[in-house]
Amino acid sequence: MDILWSLLALTVGSHNPEAVPPAQINANPITVAVQSAWNQSALTAQKDSVVIDVNNPPVKIDPQPDAPKVKGVYVTAYSAGGARMAELLDLLDNTGLNSMVIDIKDDLGYITYETQNKELLKMGTAQKFIPDIKELMAKLKKHNVYPIARIVVFKDTVLAEKHPELSFTNSGGGVWKNGGGDAFVNPYSKEVWDYNVDIAKEAAAMGFKEIQFDYVRFAEGFEKRADELVYEKTDATRTEAVSEFVQYARKELAPLGVRVSVDIFGYAASVPAADGIGQDFTKISENVDVIAPMVYPSHYSTGWFGATNPDKEPYVTIKGSMVDTFKKLDEIKDESQRPIVRPWIQDFTASWLGSGHYTKYGKTEMDAQIKAMADMGVEEYLLWNASNRYTKDGNYGPKD
Repeated sequence: MDILWSLLALTVGSHNPEAVPPAQINANPITVAVQSAWNQSALTAQKDSVVIDVNNPPVKIDPQPDAPKVKGVYVTAYSAGGARMAELLDLLDNTGLNSMVIDIKDDLGYITYETQNKELLKMGTAQKFIPDIKELMAKLKKHNVYPIARIVVFKDTVLAEKHPELSFTNSGGGVWKNGGGDAFVNPYSKEVWDYNVDIAKEAAAMGFKEIQFDYVRFAEGFEKRADELVYEKTDATRTEAVSEFVQYARKELAPLGVRVSVDIFGYAASVPAADGIGQDFTKISENVDVIAPMVYPSHYSTGWFGATNPDKEPYVTIKGSMVDTFKKLDEIKDESQRPIVRPWIQDFTASWLGSGHYTKYGKTEMDAQIKAMADMGVEEYLLWNASNRYTKDGNYGPKD
């Protein structure tokens, strides 16, 4: 078991206008129904005037009922604001791919566009990596791209260094960082919650149809230092704190008509709740519209799903991960509370695994992953490649 959790630590989170006017909200019957569902929910636990009970999530009403079956690609802010965007739009124009997951708050913690929110500006974390966000949104609309805003939540070196009181500090001073040199902000902090939710609200106002939260967890290894670090804490467990953030964010975003999705590491569906980092697959799934497990074959070690080298057996690995995903979701007895399953799959070559343990990824490997999902009834997926170079001839299906 210790070996398993060591492997988990290496793989978790491996993705190397301020509000809509009331008139617009009220004009949308879906958002009105969603807000009503929240208001009628049995919410009991109080936290700084935020009423939360992750054990009693509200009735789910899809705020984007006309959304396509999402088949998307990850897009960095640099690609979104630079020359590569033309190539990516051409890819979507000429294949069955139809969506982009764009960094609105990136892995370092930078807000990647020119925010108009005065409170966000005060934090000093905004950079203009996307030169003109309005132009970008118009371009996405013109090409009929379903836009998803990616917000990296608790992994946030920039905010932690600028505002150490929102992070974890060593007893002798200085922001604590994990083994990879990354700083995390505090999932117990309501101020951190609102900071990220405010970014999400602005993204919704700009026209994004879905907010995808990533790194919704504590840092790997945090549990070994939890008692000696200095930080704000409540009576909640780590898994409760993380799940409560997710429910709070979805409640705050409900009137804006956007879906809420969460990235979660693939192992989470195959093991009990990861208490160390605070991720409970079932609790998070109950409180989101979409769950996006990162099931890259390269991230599974020898023996998983019967594969000697999982990276070289993408069909077996993806199918096995989906079997475990649905077993985990079966724990949610009310089927109406189960989210859309939209996995992140691998469109990169994991040469760091060493000779004999990896294969070069291209059409054959992409098609094998897609077939494995299709055989399990999974129709939606996202392609990950950190450099945003994607397989152009994959079997992505016809254009919608």
